[in-house]
Amino acid sequence: MVNFLLSTEQRALRATVSDFAHDVLSTAPKLYDDLRTQTTRFRSTLPIYRSAVSAGLIKGQVPVPYGGESASMLDAAIVVEELYAVEPSTALTILGTGLGLTPLILAANEEQRQRFLTPFTRTEGERLASFVHSEPGGTANWLRKGSPGLQTTAFQDGDEWVVNGEKLWTTNSGGWDSRGADVQCVVCRQGRPNEPQDPAVDPSANILMLVITREDITNNAPGAYEVLSDPELGGHKSTSGPHTRFTNLRVPAANLLAKPGEGAKLVEKTFGMSAAIVGAMCVGIMRHAFEVALSFCKSNACGDTEPIIERQSVADRLIDVKMKVEAARALTWKAMCVLESQEEALVWEQRLEIALEAKVWCSDMAPKAVMECMSVVGM
Repeated sequence: MVNFLLSTEQRALRATVSDFAHDVLSTAPKLYDDLRTQTTRFRSTLPIYRSAVSAGLIKGQVPVPYGGESASMLDAAIVVEELYAVEPSTALTILGTGLGLTPLILAANEEQRQRFLTPFTRTEGERLASFVHSEPGGTANWLRKGSPGLQTTAFQDGDEWVVNGEKLWTTNSGGWDSRGADVQCVVCRQGRPNEPQDPAVDPSANILMLVITREDITNNAPGAYEVLSDPELGGHKSTSGPHTRFTNLRVPAANLLAKPGEGAKLVEKTFGMSAAIVGAMCVGIMRHAFEVALSFCKSNACGDTEPIIERQSVADRLIDVKMKVEAARALTWKAMCVLESQEEALVWEQRLEIALEAKVWCSDMAPKAVMECMSVVGM
């Protein structure tokens, strides 16, 4: 039986996160609005992030069996919607750490979980995690046979892997001080630097994933890891998605999270999980736009004798937006439930399809809903 009613625990979770969003997260723009660069704006939000850690919002992205407090994917949707309905930019830093931890949650062995994941279940500090995949040359066709493929390479040298290449748009990867996030899950192609991909070989056969820590970076020579720039990110003014470079960076072999041939599937599963999360982000943005527009229309007559909400043309537009919000939330919740369903008949491809539907449709509806709300307020 399908049930769209939240449990007592889920309603309490929503209330707790909503309180944090309105009391703490909402103050972030006061910290960064007057700052001129992406880096300084990002760093200014450190106190907010520390508060999020203390409030359990990082621990809350780690499943209960691994020492966290995340009971379900639906819980994640609730949290994301509440955060994004208030302050998307700084919220993305918090949620970016959750994305960075996802490959560990999906694929780490027990020893790796203890080393890399457990520290994020503590409710103090400022640890950042990052999923490091995108590259300056683009990665849309990275697994197409005959394409250049990933340009970030890694080859094994004894009990170490040696990483070379550049990454871009990877949330949180530079850390608070441009010396690297506490944990980076880095997607690489097995091979030597400047060695082109064999056009006759299936690219996925050589994809691997390594965990790189701040300690690993410190143990390397200066210049082995560099933040080259911190590009402007439009609406996400306080988020960091830097352009970084690895130059003969050595990583212990024990940090291999997915061996060659298994990395591509782990990337797909990580992005599949995050696709549904994007749906929840869009719901939060749409909901906030609707609430602001509705409040305006109820309290402003715009020179008439009654509030403009009484005009059918205005009401019809708001009704349309409200339906988009409800439909987007329903699709997102369905994706969350399907992703973690124990139903064996549901193969991964079916689960992924629903998650991508949530990402694509909600992303398409969000700007339309916001523009509709803007036109209503301007009527």
